[in-house]
Amino acid sequence: MTLRVLIVDDHPAVREGLALRINAEPDLEVCGEAADIDDALEAVVQAHPDVAVVDIQLKTGDGLDLVKRVKGLDESVRILVWSIYPEKLYAERALKAGALGYINKEETTGQIAEAIRSVGDGKVFVSDQLAGTLVTQTVRGRRSLADSPVDALSDRELEVFRLIGEGLSTGQIAKRLGLSTHTIDTHRQRAKEKLRLANASALVQAATRWVLERK
Repeated sequence: MTLRVLIVDDHPAVREGLALRINAEPDLEVCGEAADIDDALEAVVQAHPDVAVVDIQLKTGDGLDLVKRVKGLDESVRILVWSIYPEKLYAERALKAGALGYINKEETTGQIAEAIRSVGDGKVFVSDQLAGTLVTQTVRGRRSLADSPVDALSDRELEVFRLIGEGLSTGQIAKRLGLSTHTIDTHRQRAKEKLRLANASALVQAATRWVLERK
C-alpha cells in the first residue's frame, strides 16, 4: 500500500526537496503541501493523507497547535513532527499533542522516509536515546524530559517565549500566531512569572539567550 503524505513547512525549498525524496520511494507519495495551519487543515480535508509531516515553525501558527487540530479534525491522520530543535525540547510535547513521531531535520532523508513508514504503520518513532529516556522517565515517575524551568511553560507559552527570543514584538507574535495582542501579553506575563523573571527586559534577555543556545 502506498502511503499518502502531506508536507507542512513554511519554506518552499524545503517542501520541494522533501517531496522529491518522498516521491522517489516506491511506497510513498506526496498528496499535498502547506505552509500554515489554515492551508494544512484544508489539505487534510481535501487530500486525506495517511501521514502528515509537520514542522514546528510555520508561516502562521505553530506546529504543536496544528498537531492538535489535525487530530481533532481527522483522528486517522498520523503525524510525524520534524524540526531543527533538539528532541529533548519538543519531542515529548509533540507526542502529548498527538504526534506519533519526532525527527530532527539534520537526519538523513533515508531516515525521514523510515520515520514516515513507521508512523504510517501506527508505530511511535523517536531516536533510541529518546526512547530510553522516556522509559526511564516512566519508571522513575519524572514529570518531563528536560530539567529546565522552561519546561514548566505550556506549549503556547513556550512558542511565545521562542518568538520573543527571535526578536519579534508582541504585535508580530500576535500576527504570526493568529492571536490578539492581549492574549500574547497574557502569555508573556505567565512565562515571566513561571521563570521567576523580574521584568519584561529580563524575559527578553532570557528568551534571546535560550534561542541562541539552541542554534
